[in-house]
Amino acid sequence: MATEAEGLQPAAAVTPDAATAQAEAEPAAPRLLAGNRLSLDLQPGGCRRLLRLCAQPAPELRQAAFLRLSPHEDPRLLEAALALVPTHLPRLRSLVLTGGQRRDPLGACLPGALNTLPAALGGLARLAHLDLSFNSLRTLPACVPHMRGLDALLVSYNHLSELPEALGALTALTFLSAAHNQLQALPTTLGALTSLQRLDLSGNMLDALPPAISGLCSLSELNLASNALQTIPASLAGLRSLRVLTLHSNRLTSVPASLAGLPLLVQLDLRDNQLRDVPVELRDAPFVRLKGNPLGEAPPGLPSPPGRPLEPGMPRLFLTSDVDSFPVTPRGCCVTLASGFRLRFPAGATATPVTISYQLWLPEPGLAPLGPHDSLLSGVLELRPHGLVFHQDVSLWLRVVPPRTRLWREVVVRTRSDSSWSDLETHLEKEAPQWLWARCQVPHFSWFLAVLRPVSDACLVPPEGTLLCSSGHPGVKVTFPPGATQEPRRVSMQVVHMAGRELRALLGEPQAAVSPLLCLSLSGDSAFLQPVTVQLPLPAGLTGLSLDRSRLHLLHLAPPAASWDDITAGVGLELTHLYARFQVTHFSWYWLWYTTKTCVGELARKAWERLRLHRVNLIALQRRRDPEQVLLQCLPRDKVDATLRRLLDRYRGPEPSDTVELFEGEKFFAAFERGIEVDADRPDCVGGRVCFVFYSHLKNVKELYVSTALDRRAQDVRGQVSFYRGTVPTEVPAEAEAARRRKGADDLWMATLPLKLPRLRASARAEQGAGLSLAPLNLGDAETGFLTQSNLLSVAARLGPDWPNVALHLGLPHQQLQRIRHAFRDDLDGQIRHMLFSWAERQAGQPGAVGKLLTALEQSDRRDVAEEVRAILDLGHSKYQDSIRRTGLAGQDPSPPDPSPALAAEPAQA
Repeated sequence: MATEAEGLQPAAAVTPDAATAQAEAEPAAPRLLAGNRLSLDLQPGGCRRLLRLCAQPAPELRQAAFLRLSPHEDPRLLEAALALVPTHLPRLRSLVLTGGQRRDPLGACLPGALNTLPAALGGLARLAHLDLSFNSLRTLPACVPHMRGLDALLVSYNHLSELPEALGALTALTFLSAAHNQLQALPTTLGALTSLQRLDLSGNMLDALPPAISGLCSLSELNLASNALQTIPASLAGLRSLRVLTLHSNRLTSVPASLAGLPLLVQLDLRDNQLRDVPVELRDAPFVRLKGNPLGEAPPGLPSPPGRPLEPGMPRLFLTSDVDSFPVTPRGCCVTLASGFRLRFPAGATATPVTISYQLWLPEPGLAPLGPHDSLLSGVLELRPHGLVFHQDVSLWLRVVPPRTRLWREVVVRTRSDSSWSDLETHLEKEAPQWLWARCQVPHFSWFLAVLRPVSDACLVPPEGTLLCSSGHPGVKVTFPPGATQEPRRVSMQVVHMAGRELRALLGEPQAAVSPLLCLSLSGDSAFLQPVTVQLPLPAGLTGLSLDRSRLHLLHLAPPAASWDDITAGVGLELTHLYARFQVTHFSWYWLWYTTKTCVGELARKAWERLRLHRVNLIALQRRRDPEQVLLQCLPRDKVDATLRRLLDRYRGPEPSDTVELFEGEKFFAAFERGIEVDADRPDCVGGRVCFVFYSHLKNVKELYVSTALDRRAQDVRGQVSFYRGTVPTEVPAEAEAARRRKGADDLWMATLPLKLPRLRASARAEQGAGLSLAPLNLGDAETGFLTQSNLLSVAARLGPDWPNVALHLGLPHQQLQRIRHAFRDDLDGQIRHMLFSWAERQAGQPGAVGKLLTALEQSDRRDVAEEVRAILDLGHSKYQDSIRRTGLAGQDPSPPDPSPALAAEPAQA
């Protein structure tokens, strides 16, 4: 934040009194306190707002228990605001000062500017939660050990090289996260934290553990992944409460057998170490993970490029789905992203530490450029900072599904440079029958995706001339005579084949035949100075001595035009026994046809479309336990039966649609009709219509909730979902029957499938047993905000393996958790959804349900999900207040004044 914008002199320090006086000179702020929470990090100027509140203290301010500030603001303003906190917010229980919300022009996450805390904060006797993650701390602030009531301390993603010995004074601490720092050793007083239950020290540089760690008698989860540990002390077996021990991606050569004696241990992760021998007690234990070590199964880790094996001791990082950045040091590292991509940074690739961030984008035509005969094999990976160049070659692996056929086709990695896309030299490595790795050397950081394309042959044409031959079809050649170009020019060639039976079926002519389709391209727009000779094989079954020249047509296409022109009369076709030769000065697409038909150009257009069309079926299934959850999918015809066999144990629905044809990357959408509609707003939903983009090698699946405004108490609601081509128009036919009657060659309608929402019965809950409710679930009320089915589904998607802890804090008994695990043995998502929705069903209509959920999330150390829920509720509350003002009822509302418009908009922006 610019100091001039704050009205400060750059060289002058800001004292609390001066900052308060400056804040008093501004207009009085509206009430910013929502309940006992102050969220001032959602918009710039949060520190100034806090100073303004402290300058005009209100009794409610002293009741504030939660405070969020952005460390991206002016450091002097931030220090001045924090210095006033102990005086004006004595009841504060949670202080959040996390950075990382802003990005630089190249897209990299920016850490917060916070590097210390005022000493006065040590007087916050009631503070229980302190989050200083994603900042610039090099030492732990001296005031932190004085916060004796601290329950949770988060200092991840800083630059800490050590933790102070005074840390042992925090005897009430139950959660400590110091992940992704530069810690090389731990304090000897760590064992004094006898209440500590969860300790995360992953992503540091620890090479040993102090014996005092055995004093953590309450510790249940210990994460030491991605460090430099070579041994584990036997004293670790004294942690009798330990349930989860994560040690993957270290340098361990041995582990003590005494770890098998931990009575509560349910997970021991030893993957990707250097273990050559493991005690038999651990090797045979079902809770031990040993992959990636020299002794057990072949490691699923990063494949090594030919001739360049992984260096011993190179750090290996495995990122979870909630991490979108990672550090790279001059030592190099190997990184596996949660999305299935892998990166290898060799030693010396960077001279200084750099933070790399990534994002996986859903493919769409504007983001995933494809040629007419290309197929997309992966999502779009963005690596930032864009344009970043390394001193050593960086390798990138993209995991792709093996194409159904690779005859005359190849897999390449495509990347963007400036405003154009280019293909990188790509090598394939097979990991398993169902996966392939596409490996390439990354020239810069940008967007990357894997593509299946026709085999491309290229060469650099010198002024002396050259010969270019097709590797897939030796009979296709291009001869460049001397003088064709004055300076070297790069040319490329692709050959596409069409089955003769498809052509004969299209034309209805048994003698029809075509040559391979030839695509020629060159750098630059200018023509060649001398004619270039092109050789194509004659259509199959013909020779130069037997064919009727009047039936032979040379067709030409110049993209982006879609029409084929007959240029036979304009070029001199030279026929040999097997080949046809002609000369050109411009490169384009060429195709030889042999037919008795007229209007050959129009027939070629239809045949070219047929080459690029995929025959697909559309399915619409409803979950058996919850018919309001609908799965929509577009599948190639040969994948339908296998997919249905996999899904029909959990879903039911009508037969798949009739076969329809779609182009790769073609847009279409699904419209719910006859009383059924999408239950919540979605980014891919416009006006209740769900948008799709078809890619033949991707899943093309969406799962959503539907609802109805019709009365389901008397009868079933029988609706339907219809699929239409193109983007969502302003109007869609109300009934698919009318669209079916109008169906023609270019009609938008593709298919209609029935859906049924069953009638609600009074005994529905008893009939379902432990199943999910069929009625819409809305926890909360209009004033405080609702949590809808869609909101609960979003919460369920974030819980992951933490769901049992959340369930226990919600009051579910252990026996019910065991029943859920048994009913959904191989379906983690099903376990989570069933637990959450069955609990929500019992809470429907009861006050305080949302508060119970928030409390359970916080008690389970999932404050990130709790904050998202609060943001949803704040947004609902703001909308409710806006509706009161619009209807003129604001004067009758005895509640406190509304938040300022800027603050009311903050949750939506968050």
